[in-house]
Amino acid sequence: MKTLEEWFAEYSVSHQNATNKQIHYICVPAIFFSVIGLLMSIPNRGLISLVHSDNFLYVNWAVVALIPVLYFYLRLSWKMAFYILIFSTICVIGNFYLSMIGPLWLSSLIIFAVAWIGQFYGHQIEGKKPSFFKDLQFLLIGPAWILDKWFGGK
Repeated sequence: MKTLEEWFAEYSVSHQNATNKQIHYICVPAIFFSVIGLLMSIPNRGLISLVHSDNFLYVNWAVVALIPVLYFYLRLSWKMAFYILIFSTICVIGNFYLSMIGPLWLSSLIIFAVAWIGQFYGHQIEGKKPSFFKDLQFLLIGPAWILDKWFGGK
């Protein structure tokens, strides 16, 4: 199994251009946020009956999906798992409030589409394919790479 540092080193190969990096600093968190919003948009009647609660803030499919995601990060680094947990919590709360403004699925879909357009534009500038074309696990490494940069990584 690769270490987090090995994942970052491999991810960094296709993220050298300063403009592409700046685009990623915005678009990767936006994609993560929007995926959580899309998952929170899935009707949760089955979950409500399973846990005997209807609190939308923590009884939703995003929280269920985040369990294996956090396990993935936990295997790589306790510190990164903690960062992802904090960021995920902010995303769930942000989407909760966004759902009060209008249809969450629609705003999440728009954010998702715009952020991916930005990502592909950044990679066009970079001249290299996105890392996830090589390995889908890079879809989870991207958010960790960004959080590492935000919290003082190299």
